[in-house]
Amino acid sequence: MKQLIISAEGVESRVAMLEQGKLAELFIERQERRSLVGNIYRGKVENVLAGMDAAFVDIGLEKNGFLYVDEVYLPEESDARPKKITQLLRPGQVIDVQVIKDPMGAKGARLTTQLSIAGRYLVYLPEGTICGVSRRLPDAERLRLRNLCREIKPPGAGVIIRTVAEGVSEKAITRDLRFLEKLWSTVTRRLETIEAPAMVYSEAELPLKIVRDLFNEDFTQILVDDEPLLKKINGFLQATTPELADRLELYRGSKPLFETYGLELEIEKGLERRVDLPSGGYLVIDDTEAMTVVDVNTGRYVGRKFLEDTILKTNLEACREVVRQMRIRDIGGIIIIDFIDMSRRENREQVLATLEAELAKDRTKTYVVELSPLGLVEMTRQNLTDGIRGIMTTTCPTCRGEGVVLSAETLVLATERRLRRLAESSQAEAFLIEVHPRVAQVLLQNGRARLAALEAETGKILVVEGVPHLPEDGFEMAAEGAREVITRAGLPVSAGQVIEVTIDEVHAYNRRDGIAHVDGLAVCVAGAADAVGQTVRVAVDEVTRACAYAHLSE
Repeated sequence: MKQLIISAEGVESRVAMLEQGKLAELFIERQERRSLVGNIYRGKVENVLAGMDAAFVDIGLEKNGFLYVDEVYLPEESDARPKKITQLLRPGQVIDVQVIKDPMGAKGARLTTQLSIAGRYLVYLPEGTICGVSRRLPDAERLRLRNLCREIKPPGAGVIIRTVAEGVSEKAITRDLRFLEKLWSTVTRRLETIEAPAMVYSEAELPLKIVRDLFNEDFTQILVDDEPLLKKINGFLQATTPELADRLELYRGSKPLFETYGLELEIEKGLERRVDLPSGGYLVIDDTEAMTVVDVNTGRYVGRKFLEDTILKTNLEACREVVRQMRIRDIGGIIIIDFIDMSRRENREQVLATLEAELAKDRTKTYVVELSPLGLVEMTRQNLTDGIRGIMTTTCPTCRGEGVVLSAETLVLATERRLRRLAESSQAEAFLIEVHPRVAQVLLQNGRARLAALEAETGKILVVEGVPHLPEDGFEMAAEGAREVITRAGLPVSAGQVIEVTIDEVHAYNRRDGIAHVDGLAVCVAGAADAVGQTVRVAVDEVTRACAYAHLSE
């Protein structure tokens, strides 16, 4: 039994795939960091590097995209195909490219010139010739779909039929193809008028993309907590698979959707190094620049009879959990698994067979090498995104990359969820909330835009104070009550006060003034631009909920 759990809260969308009620895959997308995979751009070649057999292409992003020679597609390939990137591209050349891998770290997006558009049942290649069928399908079904592919494939274009097309009628697949042909006609018209660098085609938003790519007869339910999003998904299902549309439901529970299904805790575990196994053993997952290393340990599990049996059971449990964590965390690249050493050959073979059986459930391409002489399992997994670690965490300013802490955006989103629950559970008009200054600064910036939106949503007054002694994920309700009482109590400074502050930065718009912060509240100090980094005495002139204004005091 499979389910899709979809939550849309403000600037973040999250999709969880459950198998037998347990989290199997997790997808997160934020407005400021949407995945680029599948987007089509008109780009301009910036550099052609013969030594790397690759080119860097300006597609209008912060970092140029990377185009390897093997990703330069020639419609009429032959034995005379040029082998060098310098024979295929030149600086300043305008080309159409598609993102096949998101930017990661210091690397730009990975590109290809073989354009494609994914539909519900097939992938349309406007400049291709291939007629392919997913290898994950049974032989008999592959044969049926291959024959169908030959019948419907338009001249001058390629078609790849996807796994989700298993058992689907010719009419439905043909309808999907006609839709993609019309979509490509729209893209073609844009290409005729647009100038490089610019985006020409954008992939669907995350929830629709996941429903398109994953949802089939194996799923019993799609549960969505946002009505406008539910209507979009319903429209898509009615147009593609109306027989499955009745499995779409709107979540109406009082608790947040992800909390109801225990997914918030699972997401927290997905960011931890240690993962416990059912019998008492545990995994330690370490991410490095070159690879991900997984260490398997027996922990407190001591077995009943023989050491080899204890080790075998732990390793078999580890196989299932390692693959599950790969899918949840979207771990890619080289992966080394250090199973506990086993003396019997048949036990080693059983562990490898179990690992491969679990990997067969994974949609992402993997390749497993047999046990190395050191007893390690070496494997690779296709790397397309940063995964939840890259999205939800940022480099720790204290340890400078030796570890990670939750990003400010993740902390603020968690705080907003708590505020929603608090507002729903109390009859009070207003609340005074204490959080870490790092969180308060985000909530109070831009004229309290985020708090204002939350107040409009909940109908409550929310006053936030930054308290340095709280942990970064700390959250305390200091007071609740009438609007006037809480508003007065929530101001960290008042007009007429003379206080000492540290000037943190120069005012963004008035370069003569400086900005300090008191418990998360910005204090604009007139004429203090030259005092950045210094502690000064100031007299407070005016205080609002968004900002305080002051001048230097003798």
